[in-house]
Amino acid sequence: MCLDVDDTLVDYSTSSRAALASMVGSDDTFPLWQRITDDHCARMLTGEFEYSTMRNIRTRAFFAALGEELDEHEATRRELGRQEALAGSWRLYPDVVPCLDWLRAAGLPLAAVSNASGRHQRDKIATLGLAQYFDTVLIAGEVGAAKPDRVIFDTACAGLNTALADTVHVGDRLYADAIGARDAGMRGVWLDRNGQGDGSLPHGVSAIHTLAELPELLVCELAGTRV
Repeated sequence: MCLDVDDTLVDYSTSSRAALASMVGSDDTFPLWQRITDDHCARMLTGEFEYSTMRNIRTRAFFAALGEELDEHEATRRELGRQEALAGSWRLYPDVVPCLDWLRAAGLPLAAVSNASGRHQRDKIATLGLAQYFDTVLIAGEVGAAKPDRVIFDTACAGLNTALADTVHVGDRLYADAIGARDAGMRGVWLDRNGQGDGSLPHGVSAIHTLAELPELLVCELAGTRV
């Protein structure tokens, strides 16, 4: 069993918005921040720069897009303040611990598979008490591949010693998580917390709206029932 971390287990969007607001006064520019973050994280995975360097470069690019040029010292100051606010607002969704307890009680080996990068993601997992549940943790920045690249799914299954076809991956992004896992040969489950789906799903992908629905889905799958 594989689970994404941010916006699947951890309410990352809320904490990230709050951290951005602490830096710029509001979260109105969050879509811009996220686009610039996604771009810089992708460049980091190619080896263009290290994670610690990326954060400052990303912050300078963000403010430049808003029309403000920052020197390195000021970018560092603002970014450190944002990071402090972010770490102080990490929260699990209320359905997470009951689901993880059920999965462990069912005897399923568990992997956390995250597209984040750097030590901060492991710190987050440990701080929120998630580390005790996982047999292995896969971080894109460490693996050198990010979902939907099948390399990270292959690596997760190797760490769990499970076959791809017998492993389920759950995440909040339809393409990167559910479809990516399906294309790698796994069972992909989209956690559509915000009800973004229109009722239709790609072949081989299931959807749930809360992790409280996951045990029933797994039981039905094990019983060979179409969900």
